This record gives sequence, C-alpha cells and structure tokens, in this order.
Amino acid sequence: MKKIIILLVCMITVFSLCACGGNIKNVKVVDVESEIYTSAEINAAIEIIKQEFKENWKGCTLREICYAGDETLNDYQDWAGRNDADEVIVLLSVFNVGSSGGDGSLNPNSTYTNWKWILGRNSGEQWKHVDHRY
Repeated sequence: MKKIIILLVCMITVFSLCACGGNIKNVKVVDVESEIYTSAEINAAIEIIKQEFKENWKGCTLREICYAGDETLNDYQDWAGRNDADEVIVLLSVFNVGSSGGDGSLNPNSTYTNWKWILGRNSGEQWKHVDHRY
C-alpha cells in the first residue's frame, strides 16, 4: 500500500511539473526612469507580465524585463484606443525557449531579446496585457 501511495505522489508531481507554465524564478527586473509613470505603476505592469509568463509560456524562462521607456509610448498609443483603455505601457523582455519551442510558435533552444509586452488600462484601474510582439 505504501508503494502505491508513493507511486501516486510521484506521478502527480511529474504531471504537475509538466503542466507548469514559464519559469520566472530568476528574472532580473531592470529599473528604467520615467517622467510619465511611477516606479509602482511600472512594477505593477511587470507583475502582470510575470504572471502571464508563468501561466502561459510553458518551456520558456524569463531572464530580464523592464519598462521600454517614455519615448516608446507614442508608437503604441493607438493600442490604448483599440483596447478601450486610456493609457498604454510597453515593457521589453529577454527570455529563453527550451527544446519544446514553447507553444510551438517559437524557435526551440533560442533566446528572444526586445520582446515587447503591451498593456493598457483606464485611469485608476489595473494594467491588462493586451498583446505582445517581437
């Protein structure tokens, strides 16, 4: 009976590890100054993307993430309108893709740099991940 319980616990552990999303354990958050957003607002956006990555980027490891800078906002302001939001923020990241290729749309065993995460929000509300792109 003990062997069966141990076997079941091992199987559950293996299956739960397989169902995991992306790895965010050692992600480096780089501080970038902003005249538009406070560091708390930027960090709130970063936390949304870290959670997104953890839940949905299986086989990938997030290495670095930062605010893309105030100068990038003009290029993405139309994303706010498309997503019924007043504001937009863009983050940049670096992540590795394992041998599985993530969800199959990424190159296996590769590193992506300057991956853009676009988030929107209305004043006083929480950031929402609206899109990402290379």
